[in-house]
Amino acid sequence: MATTDKSGFSRRALLGAFAATTLVAAPTFSNAAGFLRGAGDIRRIRMFSGRTGERIDMVYWIDGKYIKDAVKEVNHFMRDWRNDQVKEIDLRTIDIMAASHNLLDVNEPYMMLSGYRSPKTNAMLRSRSRGVAKNSLHMRGQAADLRLSSRSVSQMANAAKACRAGGVGKYRGSNFVHMDCGVVRSWNG
Repeated sequence: MATTDKSGFSRRALLGAFAATTLVAAPTFSNAAGFLRGAGDIRRIRMFSGRTGERIDMVYWIDGKYIKDAVKEVNHFMRDWRNDQVKEIDLRTIDIMAASHNLLDVNEPYMMLSGYRSPKTNAMLRSRSRGVAKNSLHMRGQAADLRLSSRSVSQMANAAKACRAGGVGKYRGSNFVHMDCGVVRSWNG
């Protein structure tokens, strides 16, 4: 039986994450790819949007290949809901989200607060909040803001950081975690 610490991670999951992330020393996308090799032959993403009411439960990768139609559905789901603009979501971001979800060992889908943002939407949000970056990776389809009711912001951020494959921001006041496939970094401690 696996024991669980205060963060909600089992000892087995933490050891597995450590072993997977030590496969490649440099903190780059290759770490995420190495981490995901241990995830099996299938990659799945589960999300819902409180804004649109849409849900997605999608196997998007099987036996080393992305499924084109599934990725297209993920792109549509992660669109800028304010103006229905769709952008290709960077597959590395989807992989980080899926790997983090697997580490958290939950069946609950992510609540997606923000995926792709058009420049117009980003400018509007930036005018309302200092927490929105001028050159946000959301505008490139390389970031997502996510929430789980069954896991804390810290637990989610720790899972994303374990992938060592991009940026992870904690937003405790708004109860979400930002994940992106940019430079490995973290903020809001």
